[in-house]
Amino acid sequence: MSAPPAPAAPEAAARAIELRALLQRAAHAYYVLDAPLMEDPVYDRLYRELVELESIHPELVTPDSPSQRVGGAPAEGFTSVEHRIGLLSLDNAFNTEELERWYRRLLRELDRLPAGEEQPLPALAMVSELKIDGNALALSYENGVLVRAATRGDGERGEEITANVRTIQSVPLRLQLADPPAWVEVRGEALIPDATFAAINAERTARGEAAFANPRNACAGTLRQLDPKVVAARRLDFFAYTLHLPDGWQAGEGDRARPTSQWASLQWLRAAGFRVNPNTELLPSLAAVEGFFAQWEEGRKALTYATDGVVVKLNDLRLQADAGFTQRAPRWAIALKYAAEEAPSRLLRLACQVGRTGAVTPVAEFEPVPLAGTTVSRATLHNADRLSELDLHAGDTIVVRKAGEIIPEVVRVLPELRPAGATPLELPHRCPECGSELVREEGEAATRCVNSSCPAILRGALRHWVGKGALDVDGLGGKLIEQLVDRGLVASIADLYRLDAALLASLERMGEKSAENLVAALEASKQQPWHRQLYGLGIRHVGEVNAKVLAREFPSAAELGVAATRAEPETSMRIHALFGIGEQIAESLRQWFATPANGRLLAELKALGFSLTASAAERTAASRGNEEGKPLAGQTFVLTGTLQSLSRSQAQARIEAAGGKVSSAVSRKTNYLVAGAEAGSKLAKAESLGVRVLDEAELLVLLPTI
Repeated sequence: MSAPPAPAAPEAAARAIELRALLQRAAHAYYVLDAPLMEDPVYDRLYRELVELESIHPELVTPDSPSQRVGGAPAEGFTSVEHRIGLLSLDNAFNTEELERWYRRLLRELDRLPAGEEQPLPALAMVSELKIDGNALALSYENGVLVRAATRGDGERGEEITANVRTIQSVPLRLQLADPPAWVEVRGEALIPDATFAAINAERTARGEAAFANPRNACAGTLRQLDPKVVAARRLDFFAYTLHLPDGWQAGEGDRARPTSQWASLQWLRAAGFRVNPNTELLPSLAAVEGFFAQWEEGRKALTYATDGVVVKLNDLRLQADAGFTQRAPRWAIALKYAAEEAPSRLLRLACQVGRTGAVTPVAEFEPVPLAGTTVSRATLHNADRLSELDLHAGDTIVVRKAGEIIPEVVRVLPELRPAGATPLELPHRCPECGSELVREEGEAATRCVNSSCPAILRGALRHWVGKGALDVDGLGGKLIEQLVDRGLVASIADLYRLDAALLASLERMGEKSAENLVAALEASKQQPWHRQLYGLGIRHVGEVNAKVLAREFPSAAELGVAATRAEPETSMRIHALFGIGEQIAESLRQWFATPANGRLLAELKALGFSLTASAAERTAASRGNEEGKPLAGQTFVLTGTLQSLSRSQAQARIEAAGGKVSSAVSRKTNYLVAGAEAGSKLAKAESLGVRVLDEAELLVLLPTI
C-alpha cells in the first residue's frame, strides 16, 4: 500500500488561497462584468499552477476552487435558463509535447496504449478545427424551428438571449431539413469579425468610452445588449461545431441520418443550414494534427476573425462516449493553443508624443527585445489612465508583447522586481514640445496641449494634410516637415504653398530637381477634390468616409461652415441628419469653424488657389449619387417615427444603397415619407403637400430590389 501524500507545506496552502482569489476575481470580471483583468495566457498559467498544486496536495481542493467548476455565474439582467446538456470547457495544451501526453491519456482510457514505451502509438482519426475567439452559444430547435438561444454561463445555466441571436444572419431560424428531429441542440461560437471589432472600438473611443479588450469581449458585450437592434447593427457571425440529438431518435437516411462521427456531425450541420468553419479537416493521425497546427500558426494571421488555437476532437462518437469526461472537460477533445509571445524587459524611460490634435501619448522606452520576428524597444501606453493602471515606476521590469502580433504593448509590470526607492511615473503637467499647460477635459481619456502654435501639433497637421487620404503630396515626408517647422519656415498649412524651389533646395537631402518636383506636387494638390481638402484640414472625428458624406451634402467650405455654426434648427439638422454623422462630429465641426484662426486659414488657402469647393463634375455626381440604374435613383425620402424591424440609420443606409436620398425635412420635392409608430408633425406636413406616405411594410417592398 502506498503511503498517503505528505501534508501541504504552509507556503503551498497560502499560494493555493492566493491563486483561488486571483482566478475567481478574474472570472467574475470576465464573465459577469465583461471587463477582463488579465490576458488569457496569464489566466491559463495561474490556473495550471493551481491544478498542479491541488493534484500534488488533494487536501487543498475546496468546493469553491476554480478547478471544480466550468465557468462564472450568469450576469443579471437576463433570464437564467438551465441547459438541456451541460456546456463543458476544454483542457488546454500549449505545445505538441503536451498534445502527445493528452493523446497517450486518451489511448489509455480507450485501453489502446501499447505496453512498451518504444512501441508506436496507434493512429486514431481526429477532427481539427480552428479555435474561434468568440462566445459559445447553445441553440435549441423544436421541430426544426429555433425556440431558444442561451449563453454558456457557468456550463449548467446560462442567459437566454434568443431575441439577440435571431439577428445573426448565419443562424437559421428554421432548419433546412425535410424531416427534422423533435428537438436538437446545436452548439457553436458567436464571433465579431476583425473589421467590425475595429469599427466598434473606433466608435467607442470617439465617444469617450473604453475600448473592448478583444473581439471575444466585444462579442460578449454585444450579445448581452438589451436592444436587439444594436446586436443586428454589429453583424455578428456564428460557426456551428457540434449537436445533440434525442437518445431515441433512430438513424435513417438523408435528413434523418444520425451522425456517427464528429466529421459527419459537421456535414449534418451544413445540411441543416449552419455555417461550419471551412478551415476544418479530418486527419488520420497525431502527426497530421501537429502539421495542421503548424500550418495555421502563420495562416491564421490572414483570417478576418480572431483565432487563438486549434480544437482537436476524436472523430468516432462511439469512442468519444467510451473515453467519457472529467468533472470539467471531455477526455476526447483538447484545445491546442498558440502562445501569445511575450518578453520581459527593463524600462529605460517614459517619453511623451504630441499628436496633431494635441493629444499627449505616453510611450515606454525599454531595453530592446525580440518579439514575433522583430526587435522592439518602444510601446505606447495610450493615456494617463493606462499609465496609472499599470502603476509604472522608474526602472521597472515590464512584460511586453505584440498586440495582434503587430503593435508592441506593455502587458503588465512585475512589481516584485522593482528597484528599491523607485519613483512612480506620471504624465507631465506641461507639454514636452512647447511648455504649455496640459489640459484634460471631463469625460475624455486624452490629455492635450491646447496651444495651436505648438510645433508638435503643427508637424502632425502638416503630415496629415499631405497624406495619402488627403492632399497626397509626393516628396514631402516627415523628416522634411521637421526641418521646415524647426527652422521656422512653415507655421501653417498655407505656408507650404509659399515655399519656392530655391529655398527647398537649400535643405538637407534636397537637390534642385527634388525641390522642383515638390513645388510642382504642391501646386497639383490644389486640384484635389473638395472631400480630400476637407479631410486634410484635420477636424477632429472627421475621417475620410465622413468627409465624403459631408462634401456631398455641403459642396463648399462656406456652406459647411454656415451649417456648422448657425443656431437655426433647420440649418444644423442638415448635418445631424447625414448618415454616420452624430452629435460628436457636429460639435467638432462647430468648434472648428467657430475658431477665428481656422477662418483665417481657409481665407489664406482660397487666396493661394484652393477652391474649397466641389467641381461641377463632383456636384453632378453628388446630385445623381452615382446611382444610375439603381431602383430608387432620384427619389427623396423622409423618415419619421419608430420603425419595428429597422433603426432609422439602417433604413437610411438601405435607401441610399438603392440610390435614394434621405432628407430631414419634408418639402414639395419629397417623394416619400416613411412613417413609423408615433409619427410627428412631418406626417401632417406630408399629407398637406400631397407627399406619398409609406408604412414600414411598403418601404420593405421597395428595398428587396436593392
